[in-house]
Amino acid sequence: MATPKPRILPWLVSQLDSGQLEGVAWLDESHTRFRIPWKHGLRQDAQQEDFGIFQAWAQASGAYTPGKDKPDLPTWKRNFRSALNRKEVLRLAEDRSKDPRDPHKIYEFVSSGVGDCPELDTSSETDGRCSTSDTQEDILELLSDMALVPGPNEGPLSLAMATEQPPQLLLSPSLDIPAPCPNSEPPENPLRQLLVPEEEWEFEVTAFYRGRQVFQQTIFCPKGLRLVGSEAGDKALPGQPITLPDPGVSLTDKAVTGYVKRVLSSLGGGLALWRAGQQLWAQRLGHCHTYWAMGEELLPSSGHGPDGEVPKDREGGVFDLKPFVADLIAFIEGSGRSPRYTLWFCMGESWPQDQPWIKKLVMVKVVPTCLRALLDMARAGGASSLENTVDLHISHSHPLSLTADQYKAYLQDLVEDMDF
Repeated sequence: MATPKPRILPWLVSQLDSGQLEGVAWLDESHTRFRIPWKHGLRQDAQQEDFGIFQAWAQASGAYTPGKDKPDLPTWKRNFRSALNRKEVLRLAEDRSKDPRDPHKIYEFVSSGVGDCPELDTSSETDGRCSTSDTQEDILELLSDMALVPGPNEGPLSLAMATEQPPQLLLSPSLDIPAPCPNSEPPENPLRQLLVPEEEWEFEVTAFYRGRQVFQQTIFCPKGLRLVGSEAGDKALPGQPITLPDPGVSLTDKAVTGYVKRVLSSLGGGLALWRAGQQLWAQRLGHCHTYWAMGEELLPSSGHGPDGEVPKDREGGVFDLKPFVADLIAFIEGSGRSPRYTLWFCMGESWPQDQPWIKKLVMVKVVPTCLRALLDMARAGGASSLENTVDLHISHSHPLSLTADQYKAYLQDLVEDMDF
């Protein structure tokens, strides 16, 4: 028979009471606040004892056997963090993980205290070896089957799927207990396709000629997209070609129509936009100079200069998911503004700095719809009320009902996983 798996809260209280793990300690006499060391694994001064609590839980839960299993600090840390995040009687009181001298987090019991731990943790857990995560407490742990590995060219870190697959689970209506569902596929992690390389992003592309909307299309682009000026564009180039419309159909001013046609004809191979890992990249393949900036969905940031010019002979980064998610968390907490996710491109002319953007000949707006969905969810639940339950539905993913606290925990997991 398998050894019964301990429940996280009673086990944690016993570790706090014993005081045997370095840096794991109560902070008050009433035993309601405690601290956990939280040093980043990539710090030069990181030592084994800094991660003792994470390894101890991995061993106690049956996810790690010394001498048999390969040590996996990121997974130990992620699973421990997520197990605590899913406990309603706990909250993260202070995050001092960026403290250069003593990185740690302070948690606090917010209900009747540790005496209720056994009653609050009554689920039956007997198969500690079935998953590296505590499936009863860590519901659909974000990216639990992902790992950061060096890319094929030994360049920046990229994401790849780990070989171990999560157990097949089906969410219960309360989202508290995942029930086994052996005859169906496991539900898609709601945020997985933000990072998994083989998952495509959906883009909404809108074109404006002199401020008039002349085109809009929503499209999945597995290998990116290319904005081209004619059907005769080079089809051998990578990316889904998106042909901007003939200005003669929508414009009446013949002079303006002629100028727009000149811009479109100079696009050549097109303006390429694609996703690699957690970033979006752009490159122009023709002679048409193009400037870009992050703006609002309804208008570009025309009050200042562009964020950059799209390079011709190399790719240039135009979006990074990590600061977006960090800003989204700050927005939910009420300490930041709504993060931006809309890309605006000005083609053939200088950026509309200190002048109306509607005077420009060709402006193109590109919206990754998955990022819009993340912000819409934050506005509907997290940023407005922590009591709301909202539905997350990104692209092809299955709809998933989350409380604002659960959604925020997923986002925090995403940021920490990208750190690794």
